[in-house]
Amino acid sequence: MQRKRYTPGRTGSTARTAVVLTLGLGLGIGLTGCSSGTPADDIAVDAKAGPVAPVAPPGRYRTLFEPCGAVPQATLKDLLPGAAALADAERDKAYRGVASVTYDTDRRVGCTWKADTPDISHRLVLDIERVVSYDTAVSDDDRAQEVYVRKQLAAGIPLPPTTAPSATTTTPSAPATPGSPTASGRPPGATQGATPPSAATAGAPKPGDAAGAPSGKPPAGGTVPPSGATPSDPSPTGLEPRVLEGLGNVAYLDDALSTVGADGHQRAVSVVFRTSNVIVTVSYREQTTGSAEAPDSTELQEKARNLARLLAERLEE
Repeated sequence: MQRKRYTPGRTGSTARTAVVLTLGLGLGIGLTGCSSGTPADDIAVDAKAGPVAPVAPPGRYRTLFEPCGAVPQATLKDLLPGAAALADAERDKAYRGVASVTYDTDRRVGCTWKADTPDISHRLVLDIERVVSYDTAVSDDDRAQEVYVRKQLAAGIPLPPTTAPSATTTTPSAPATPGSPTASGRPPGATQGATPPSAATAGAPKPGDAAGAPSGKPPAGGTVPPSGATPSDPSPTGLEPRVLEGLGNVAYLDDALSTVGADGHQRAVSVVFRTSNVIVTVSYREQTTGSAEAPDSTELQEKARNLARLLAERLEE
């Protein structure tokens, strides 16, 4: 019996392997073709939905620093001079301050320091508020500016002008009609040197007027007071409640002097400034009793402003 010649690749197992590989390759190509593209129906876009409104950016600050530890002890010694006369335990307590009770220390914090003596007392209050806008169209900074403006207006300090006054324009006047006054105010045909009868008698006293009554004009050699001012108005000293420059984004200072009791005086100075979405209020008060003089405005304003600048630097860290 004659045997068949052996031919490589013709064995049964090898042929089955080739068939399996061929089927697997074909199946893989088919799956790849099905998953290579995404049908248009899967990318459904709602044509009725309009363009997405932009979301206002969040504020710069997300947390607040601890207020009672934000004021150095050297600064507290300057602001609370009466604490030096207290006993050690009372002096340490005065310098530690008392934290304000708030429900969310990431939104609002505060601290109060005070030192009293028989003749004079000092009180320092620090309030820090982080403003958050819950309107996606209004940024935290814009909402904080609204809160700041309300504070400034409540203090009676006007807002500075935001736009420069527009240049005045002149419009050509219509030609004068017969019998109407000309641009110079004189009727047609009147000479330049002629004086209207009404103008000639304007300065004369009318019947019934009191002799010597003021005519509304300054006396000879006098000056006209500025608009809105009266001769009794005190001249500005630069210490009035005002807008401050170079402190945060915006800032103002308020200064109020009042009487306490029969012979006491109290001066309260507040410096308020905004940095991004944080509003800081520094309130410094000095009260005197007995024969002591009224607190000095210059000294209190300088101390309050120095502390405000220190806190503004703290926010920049």
